[in-house]
Amino acid sequence: MSGIDIDPEFLERLAELLTRSGLTEIEIAQGETRVRVVRRVELRVEQPVAVPPAESPTPAPTDGTATTAAPEPPAGGAEEEEGLAVTAPMVGTVYLQPEPGAPPFVRPGDEVAEGQTLLIIEAMKVMNPIRAPRAGRVLRILVENAQPVEFGEPLVLLG
Repeated sequence: MSGIDIDPEFLERLAELLTRSGLTEIEIAQGETRVRVVRRVELRVEQPVAVPPAESPTPAPTDGTATTAAPEPPAGGAEEEEGLAVTAPMVGTVYLQPEPGAPPFVRPGDEVAEGQTLLIIEAMKVMNPIRAPRAGRVLRILVENAQPVEFGEPLVLLG
């Protein structure tokens, strides 16, 4: 780029546009000159979450008085509840399938490969695939289709 004179203010305006629009890249060409501005976005898609084991039922008192029953453990036992929570890297609306009427990307019990799309989050009219950070089995899908999600919210539990 030694023979090219590019206005630094122009580059700053492009960078600002990236930030405002949510885009990650802009490329402009004029004659022989091409300018490409890329914004690095750090996505944190995994946060290990350990779910505490289910409590064991309280034994019935021997003096004949009644007590309230402990909540039932989830189906499949507590060992299924431990795993890696894939979390939302952005605020948006989650979609479990690529388009209305299509089958979901994944279902509980599915084996997934690292990098496989688990769901998508729409943010600012852009569909962002959320991929599996590692291979594993889908234990639970923690969100509903078309549900708004917040940054850091758990989406899928991988075992």
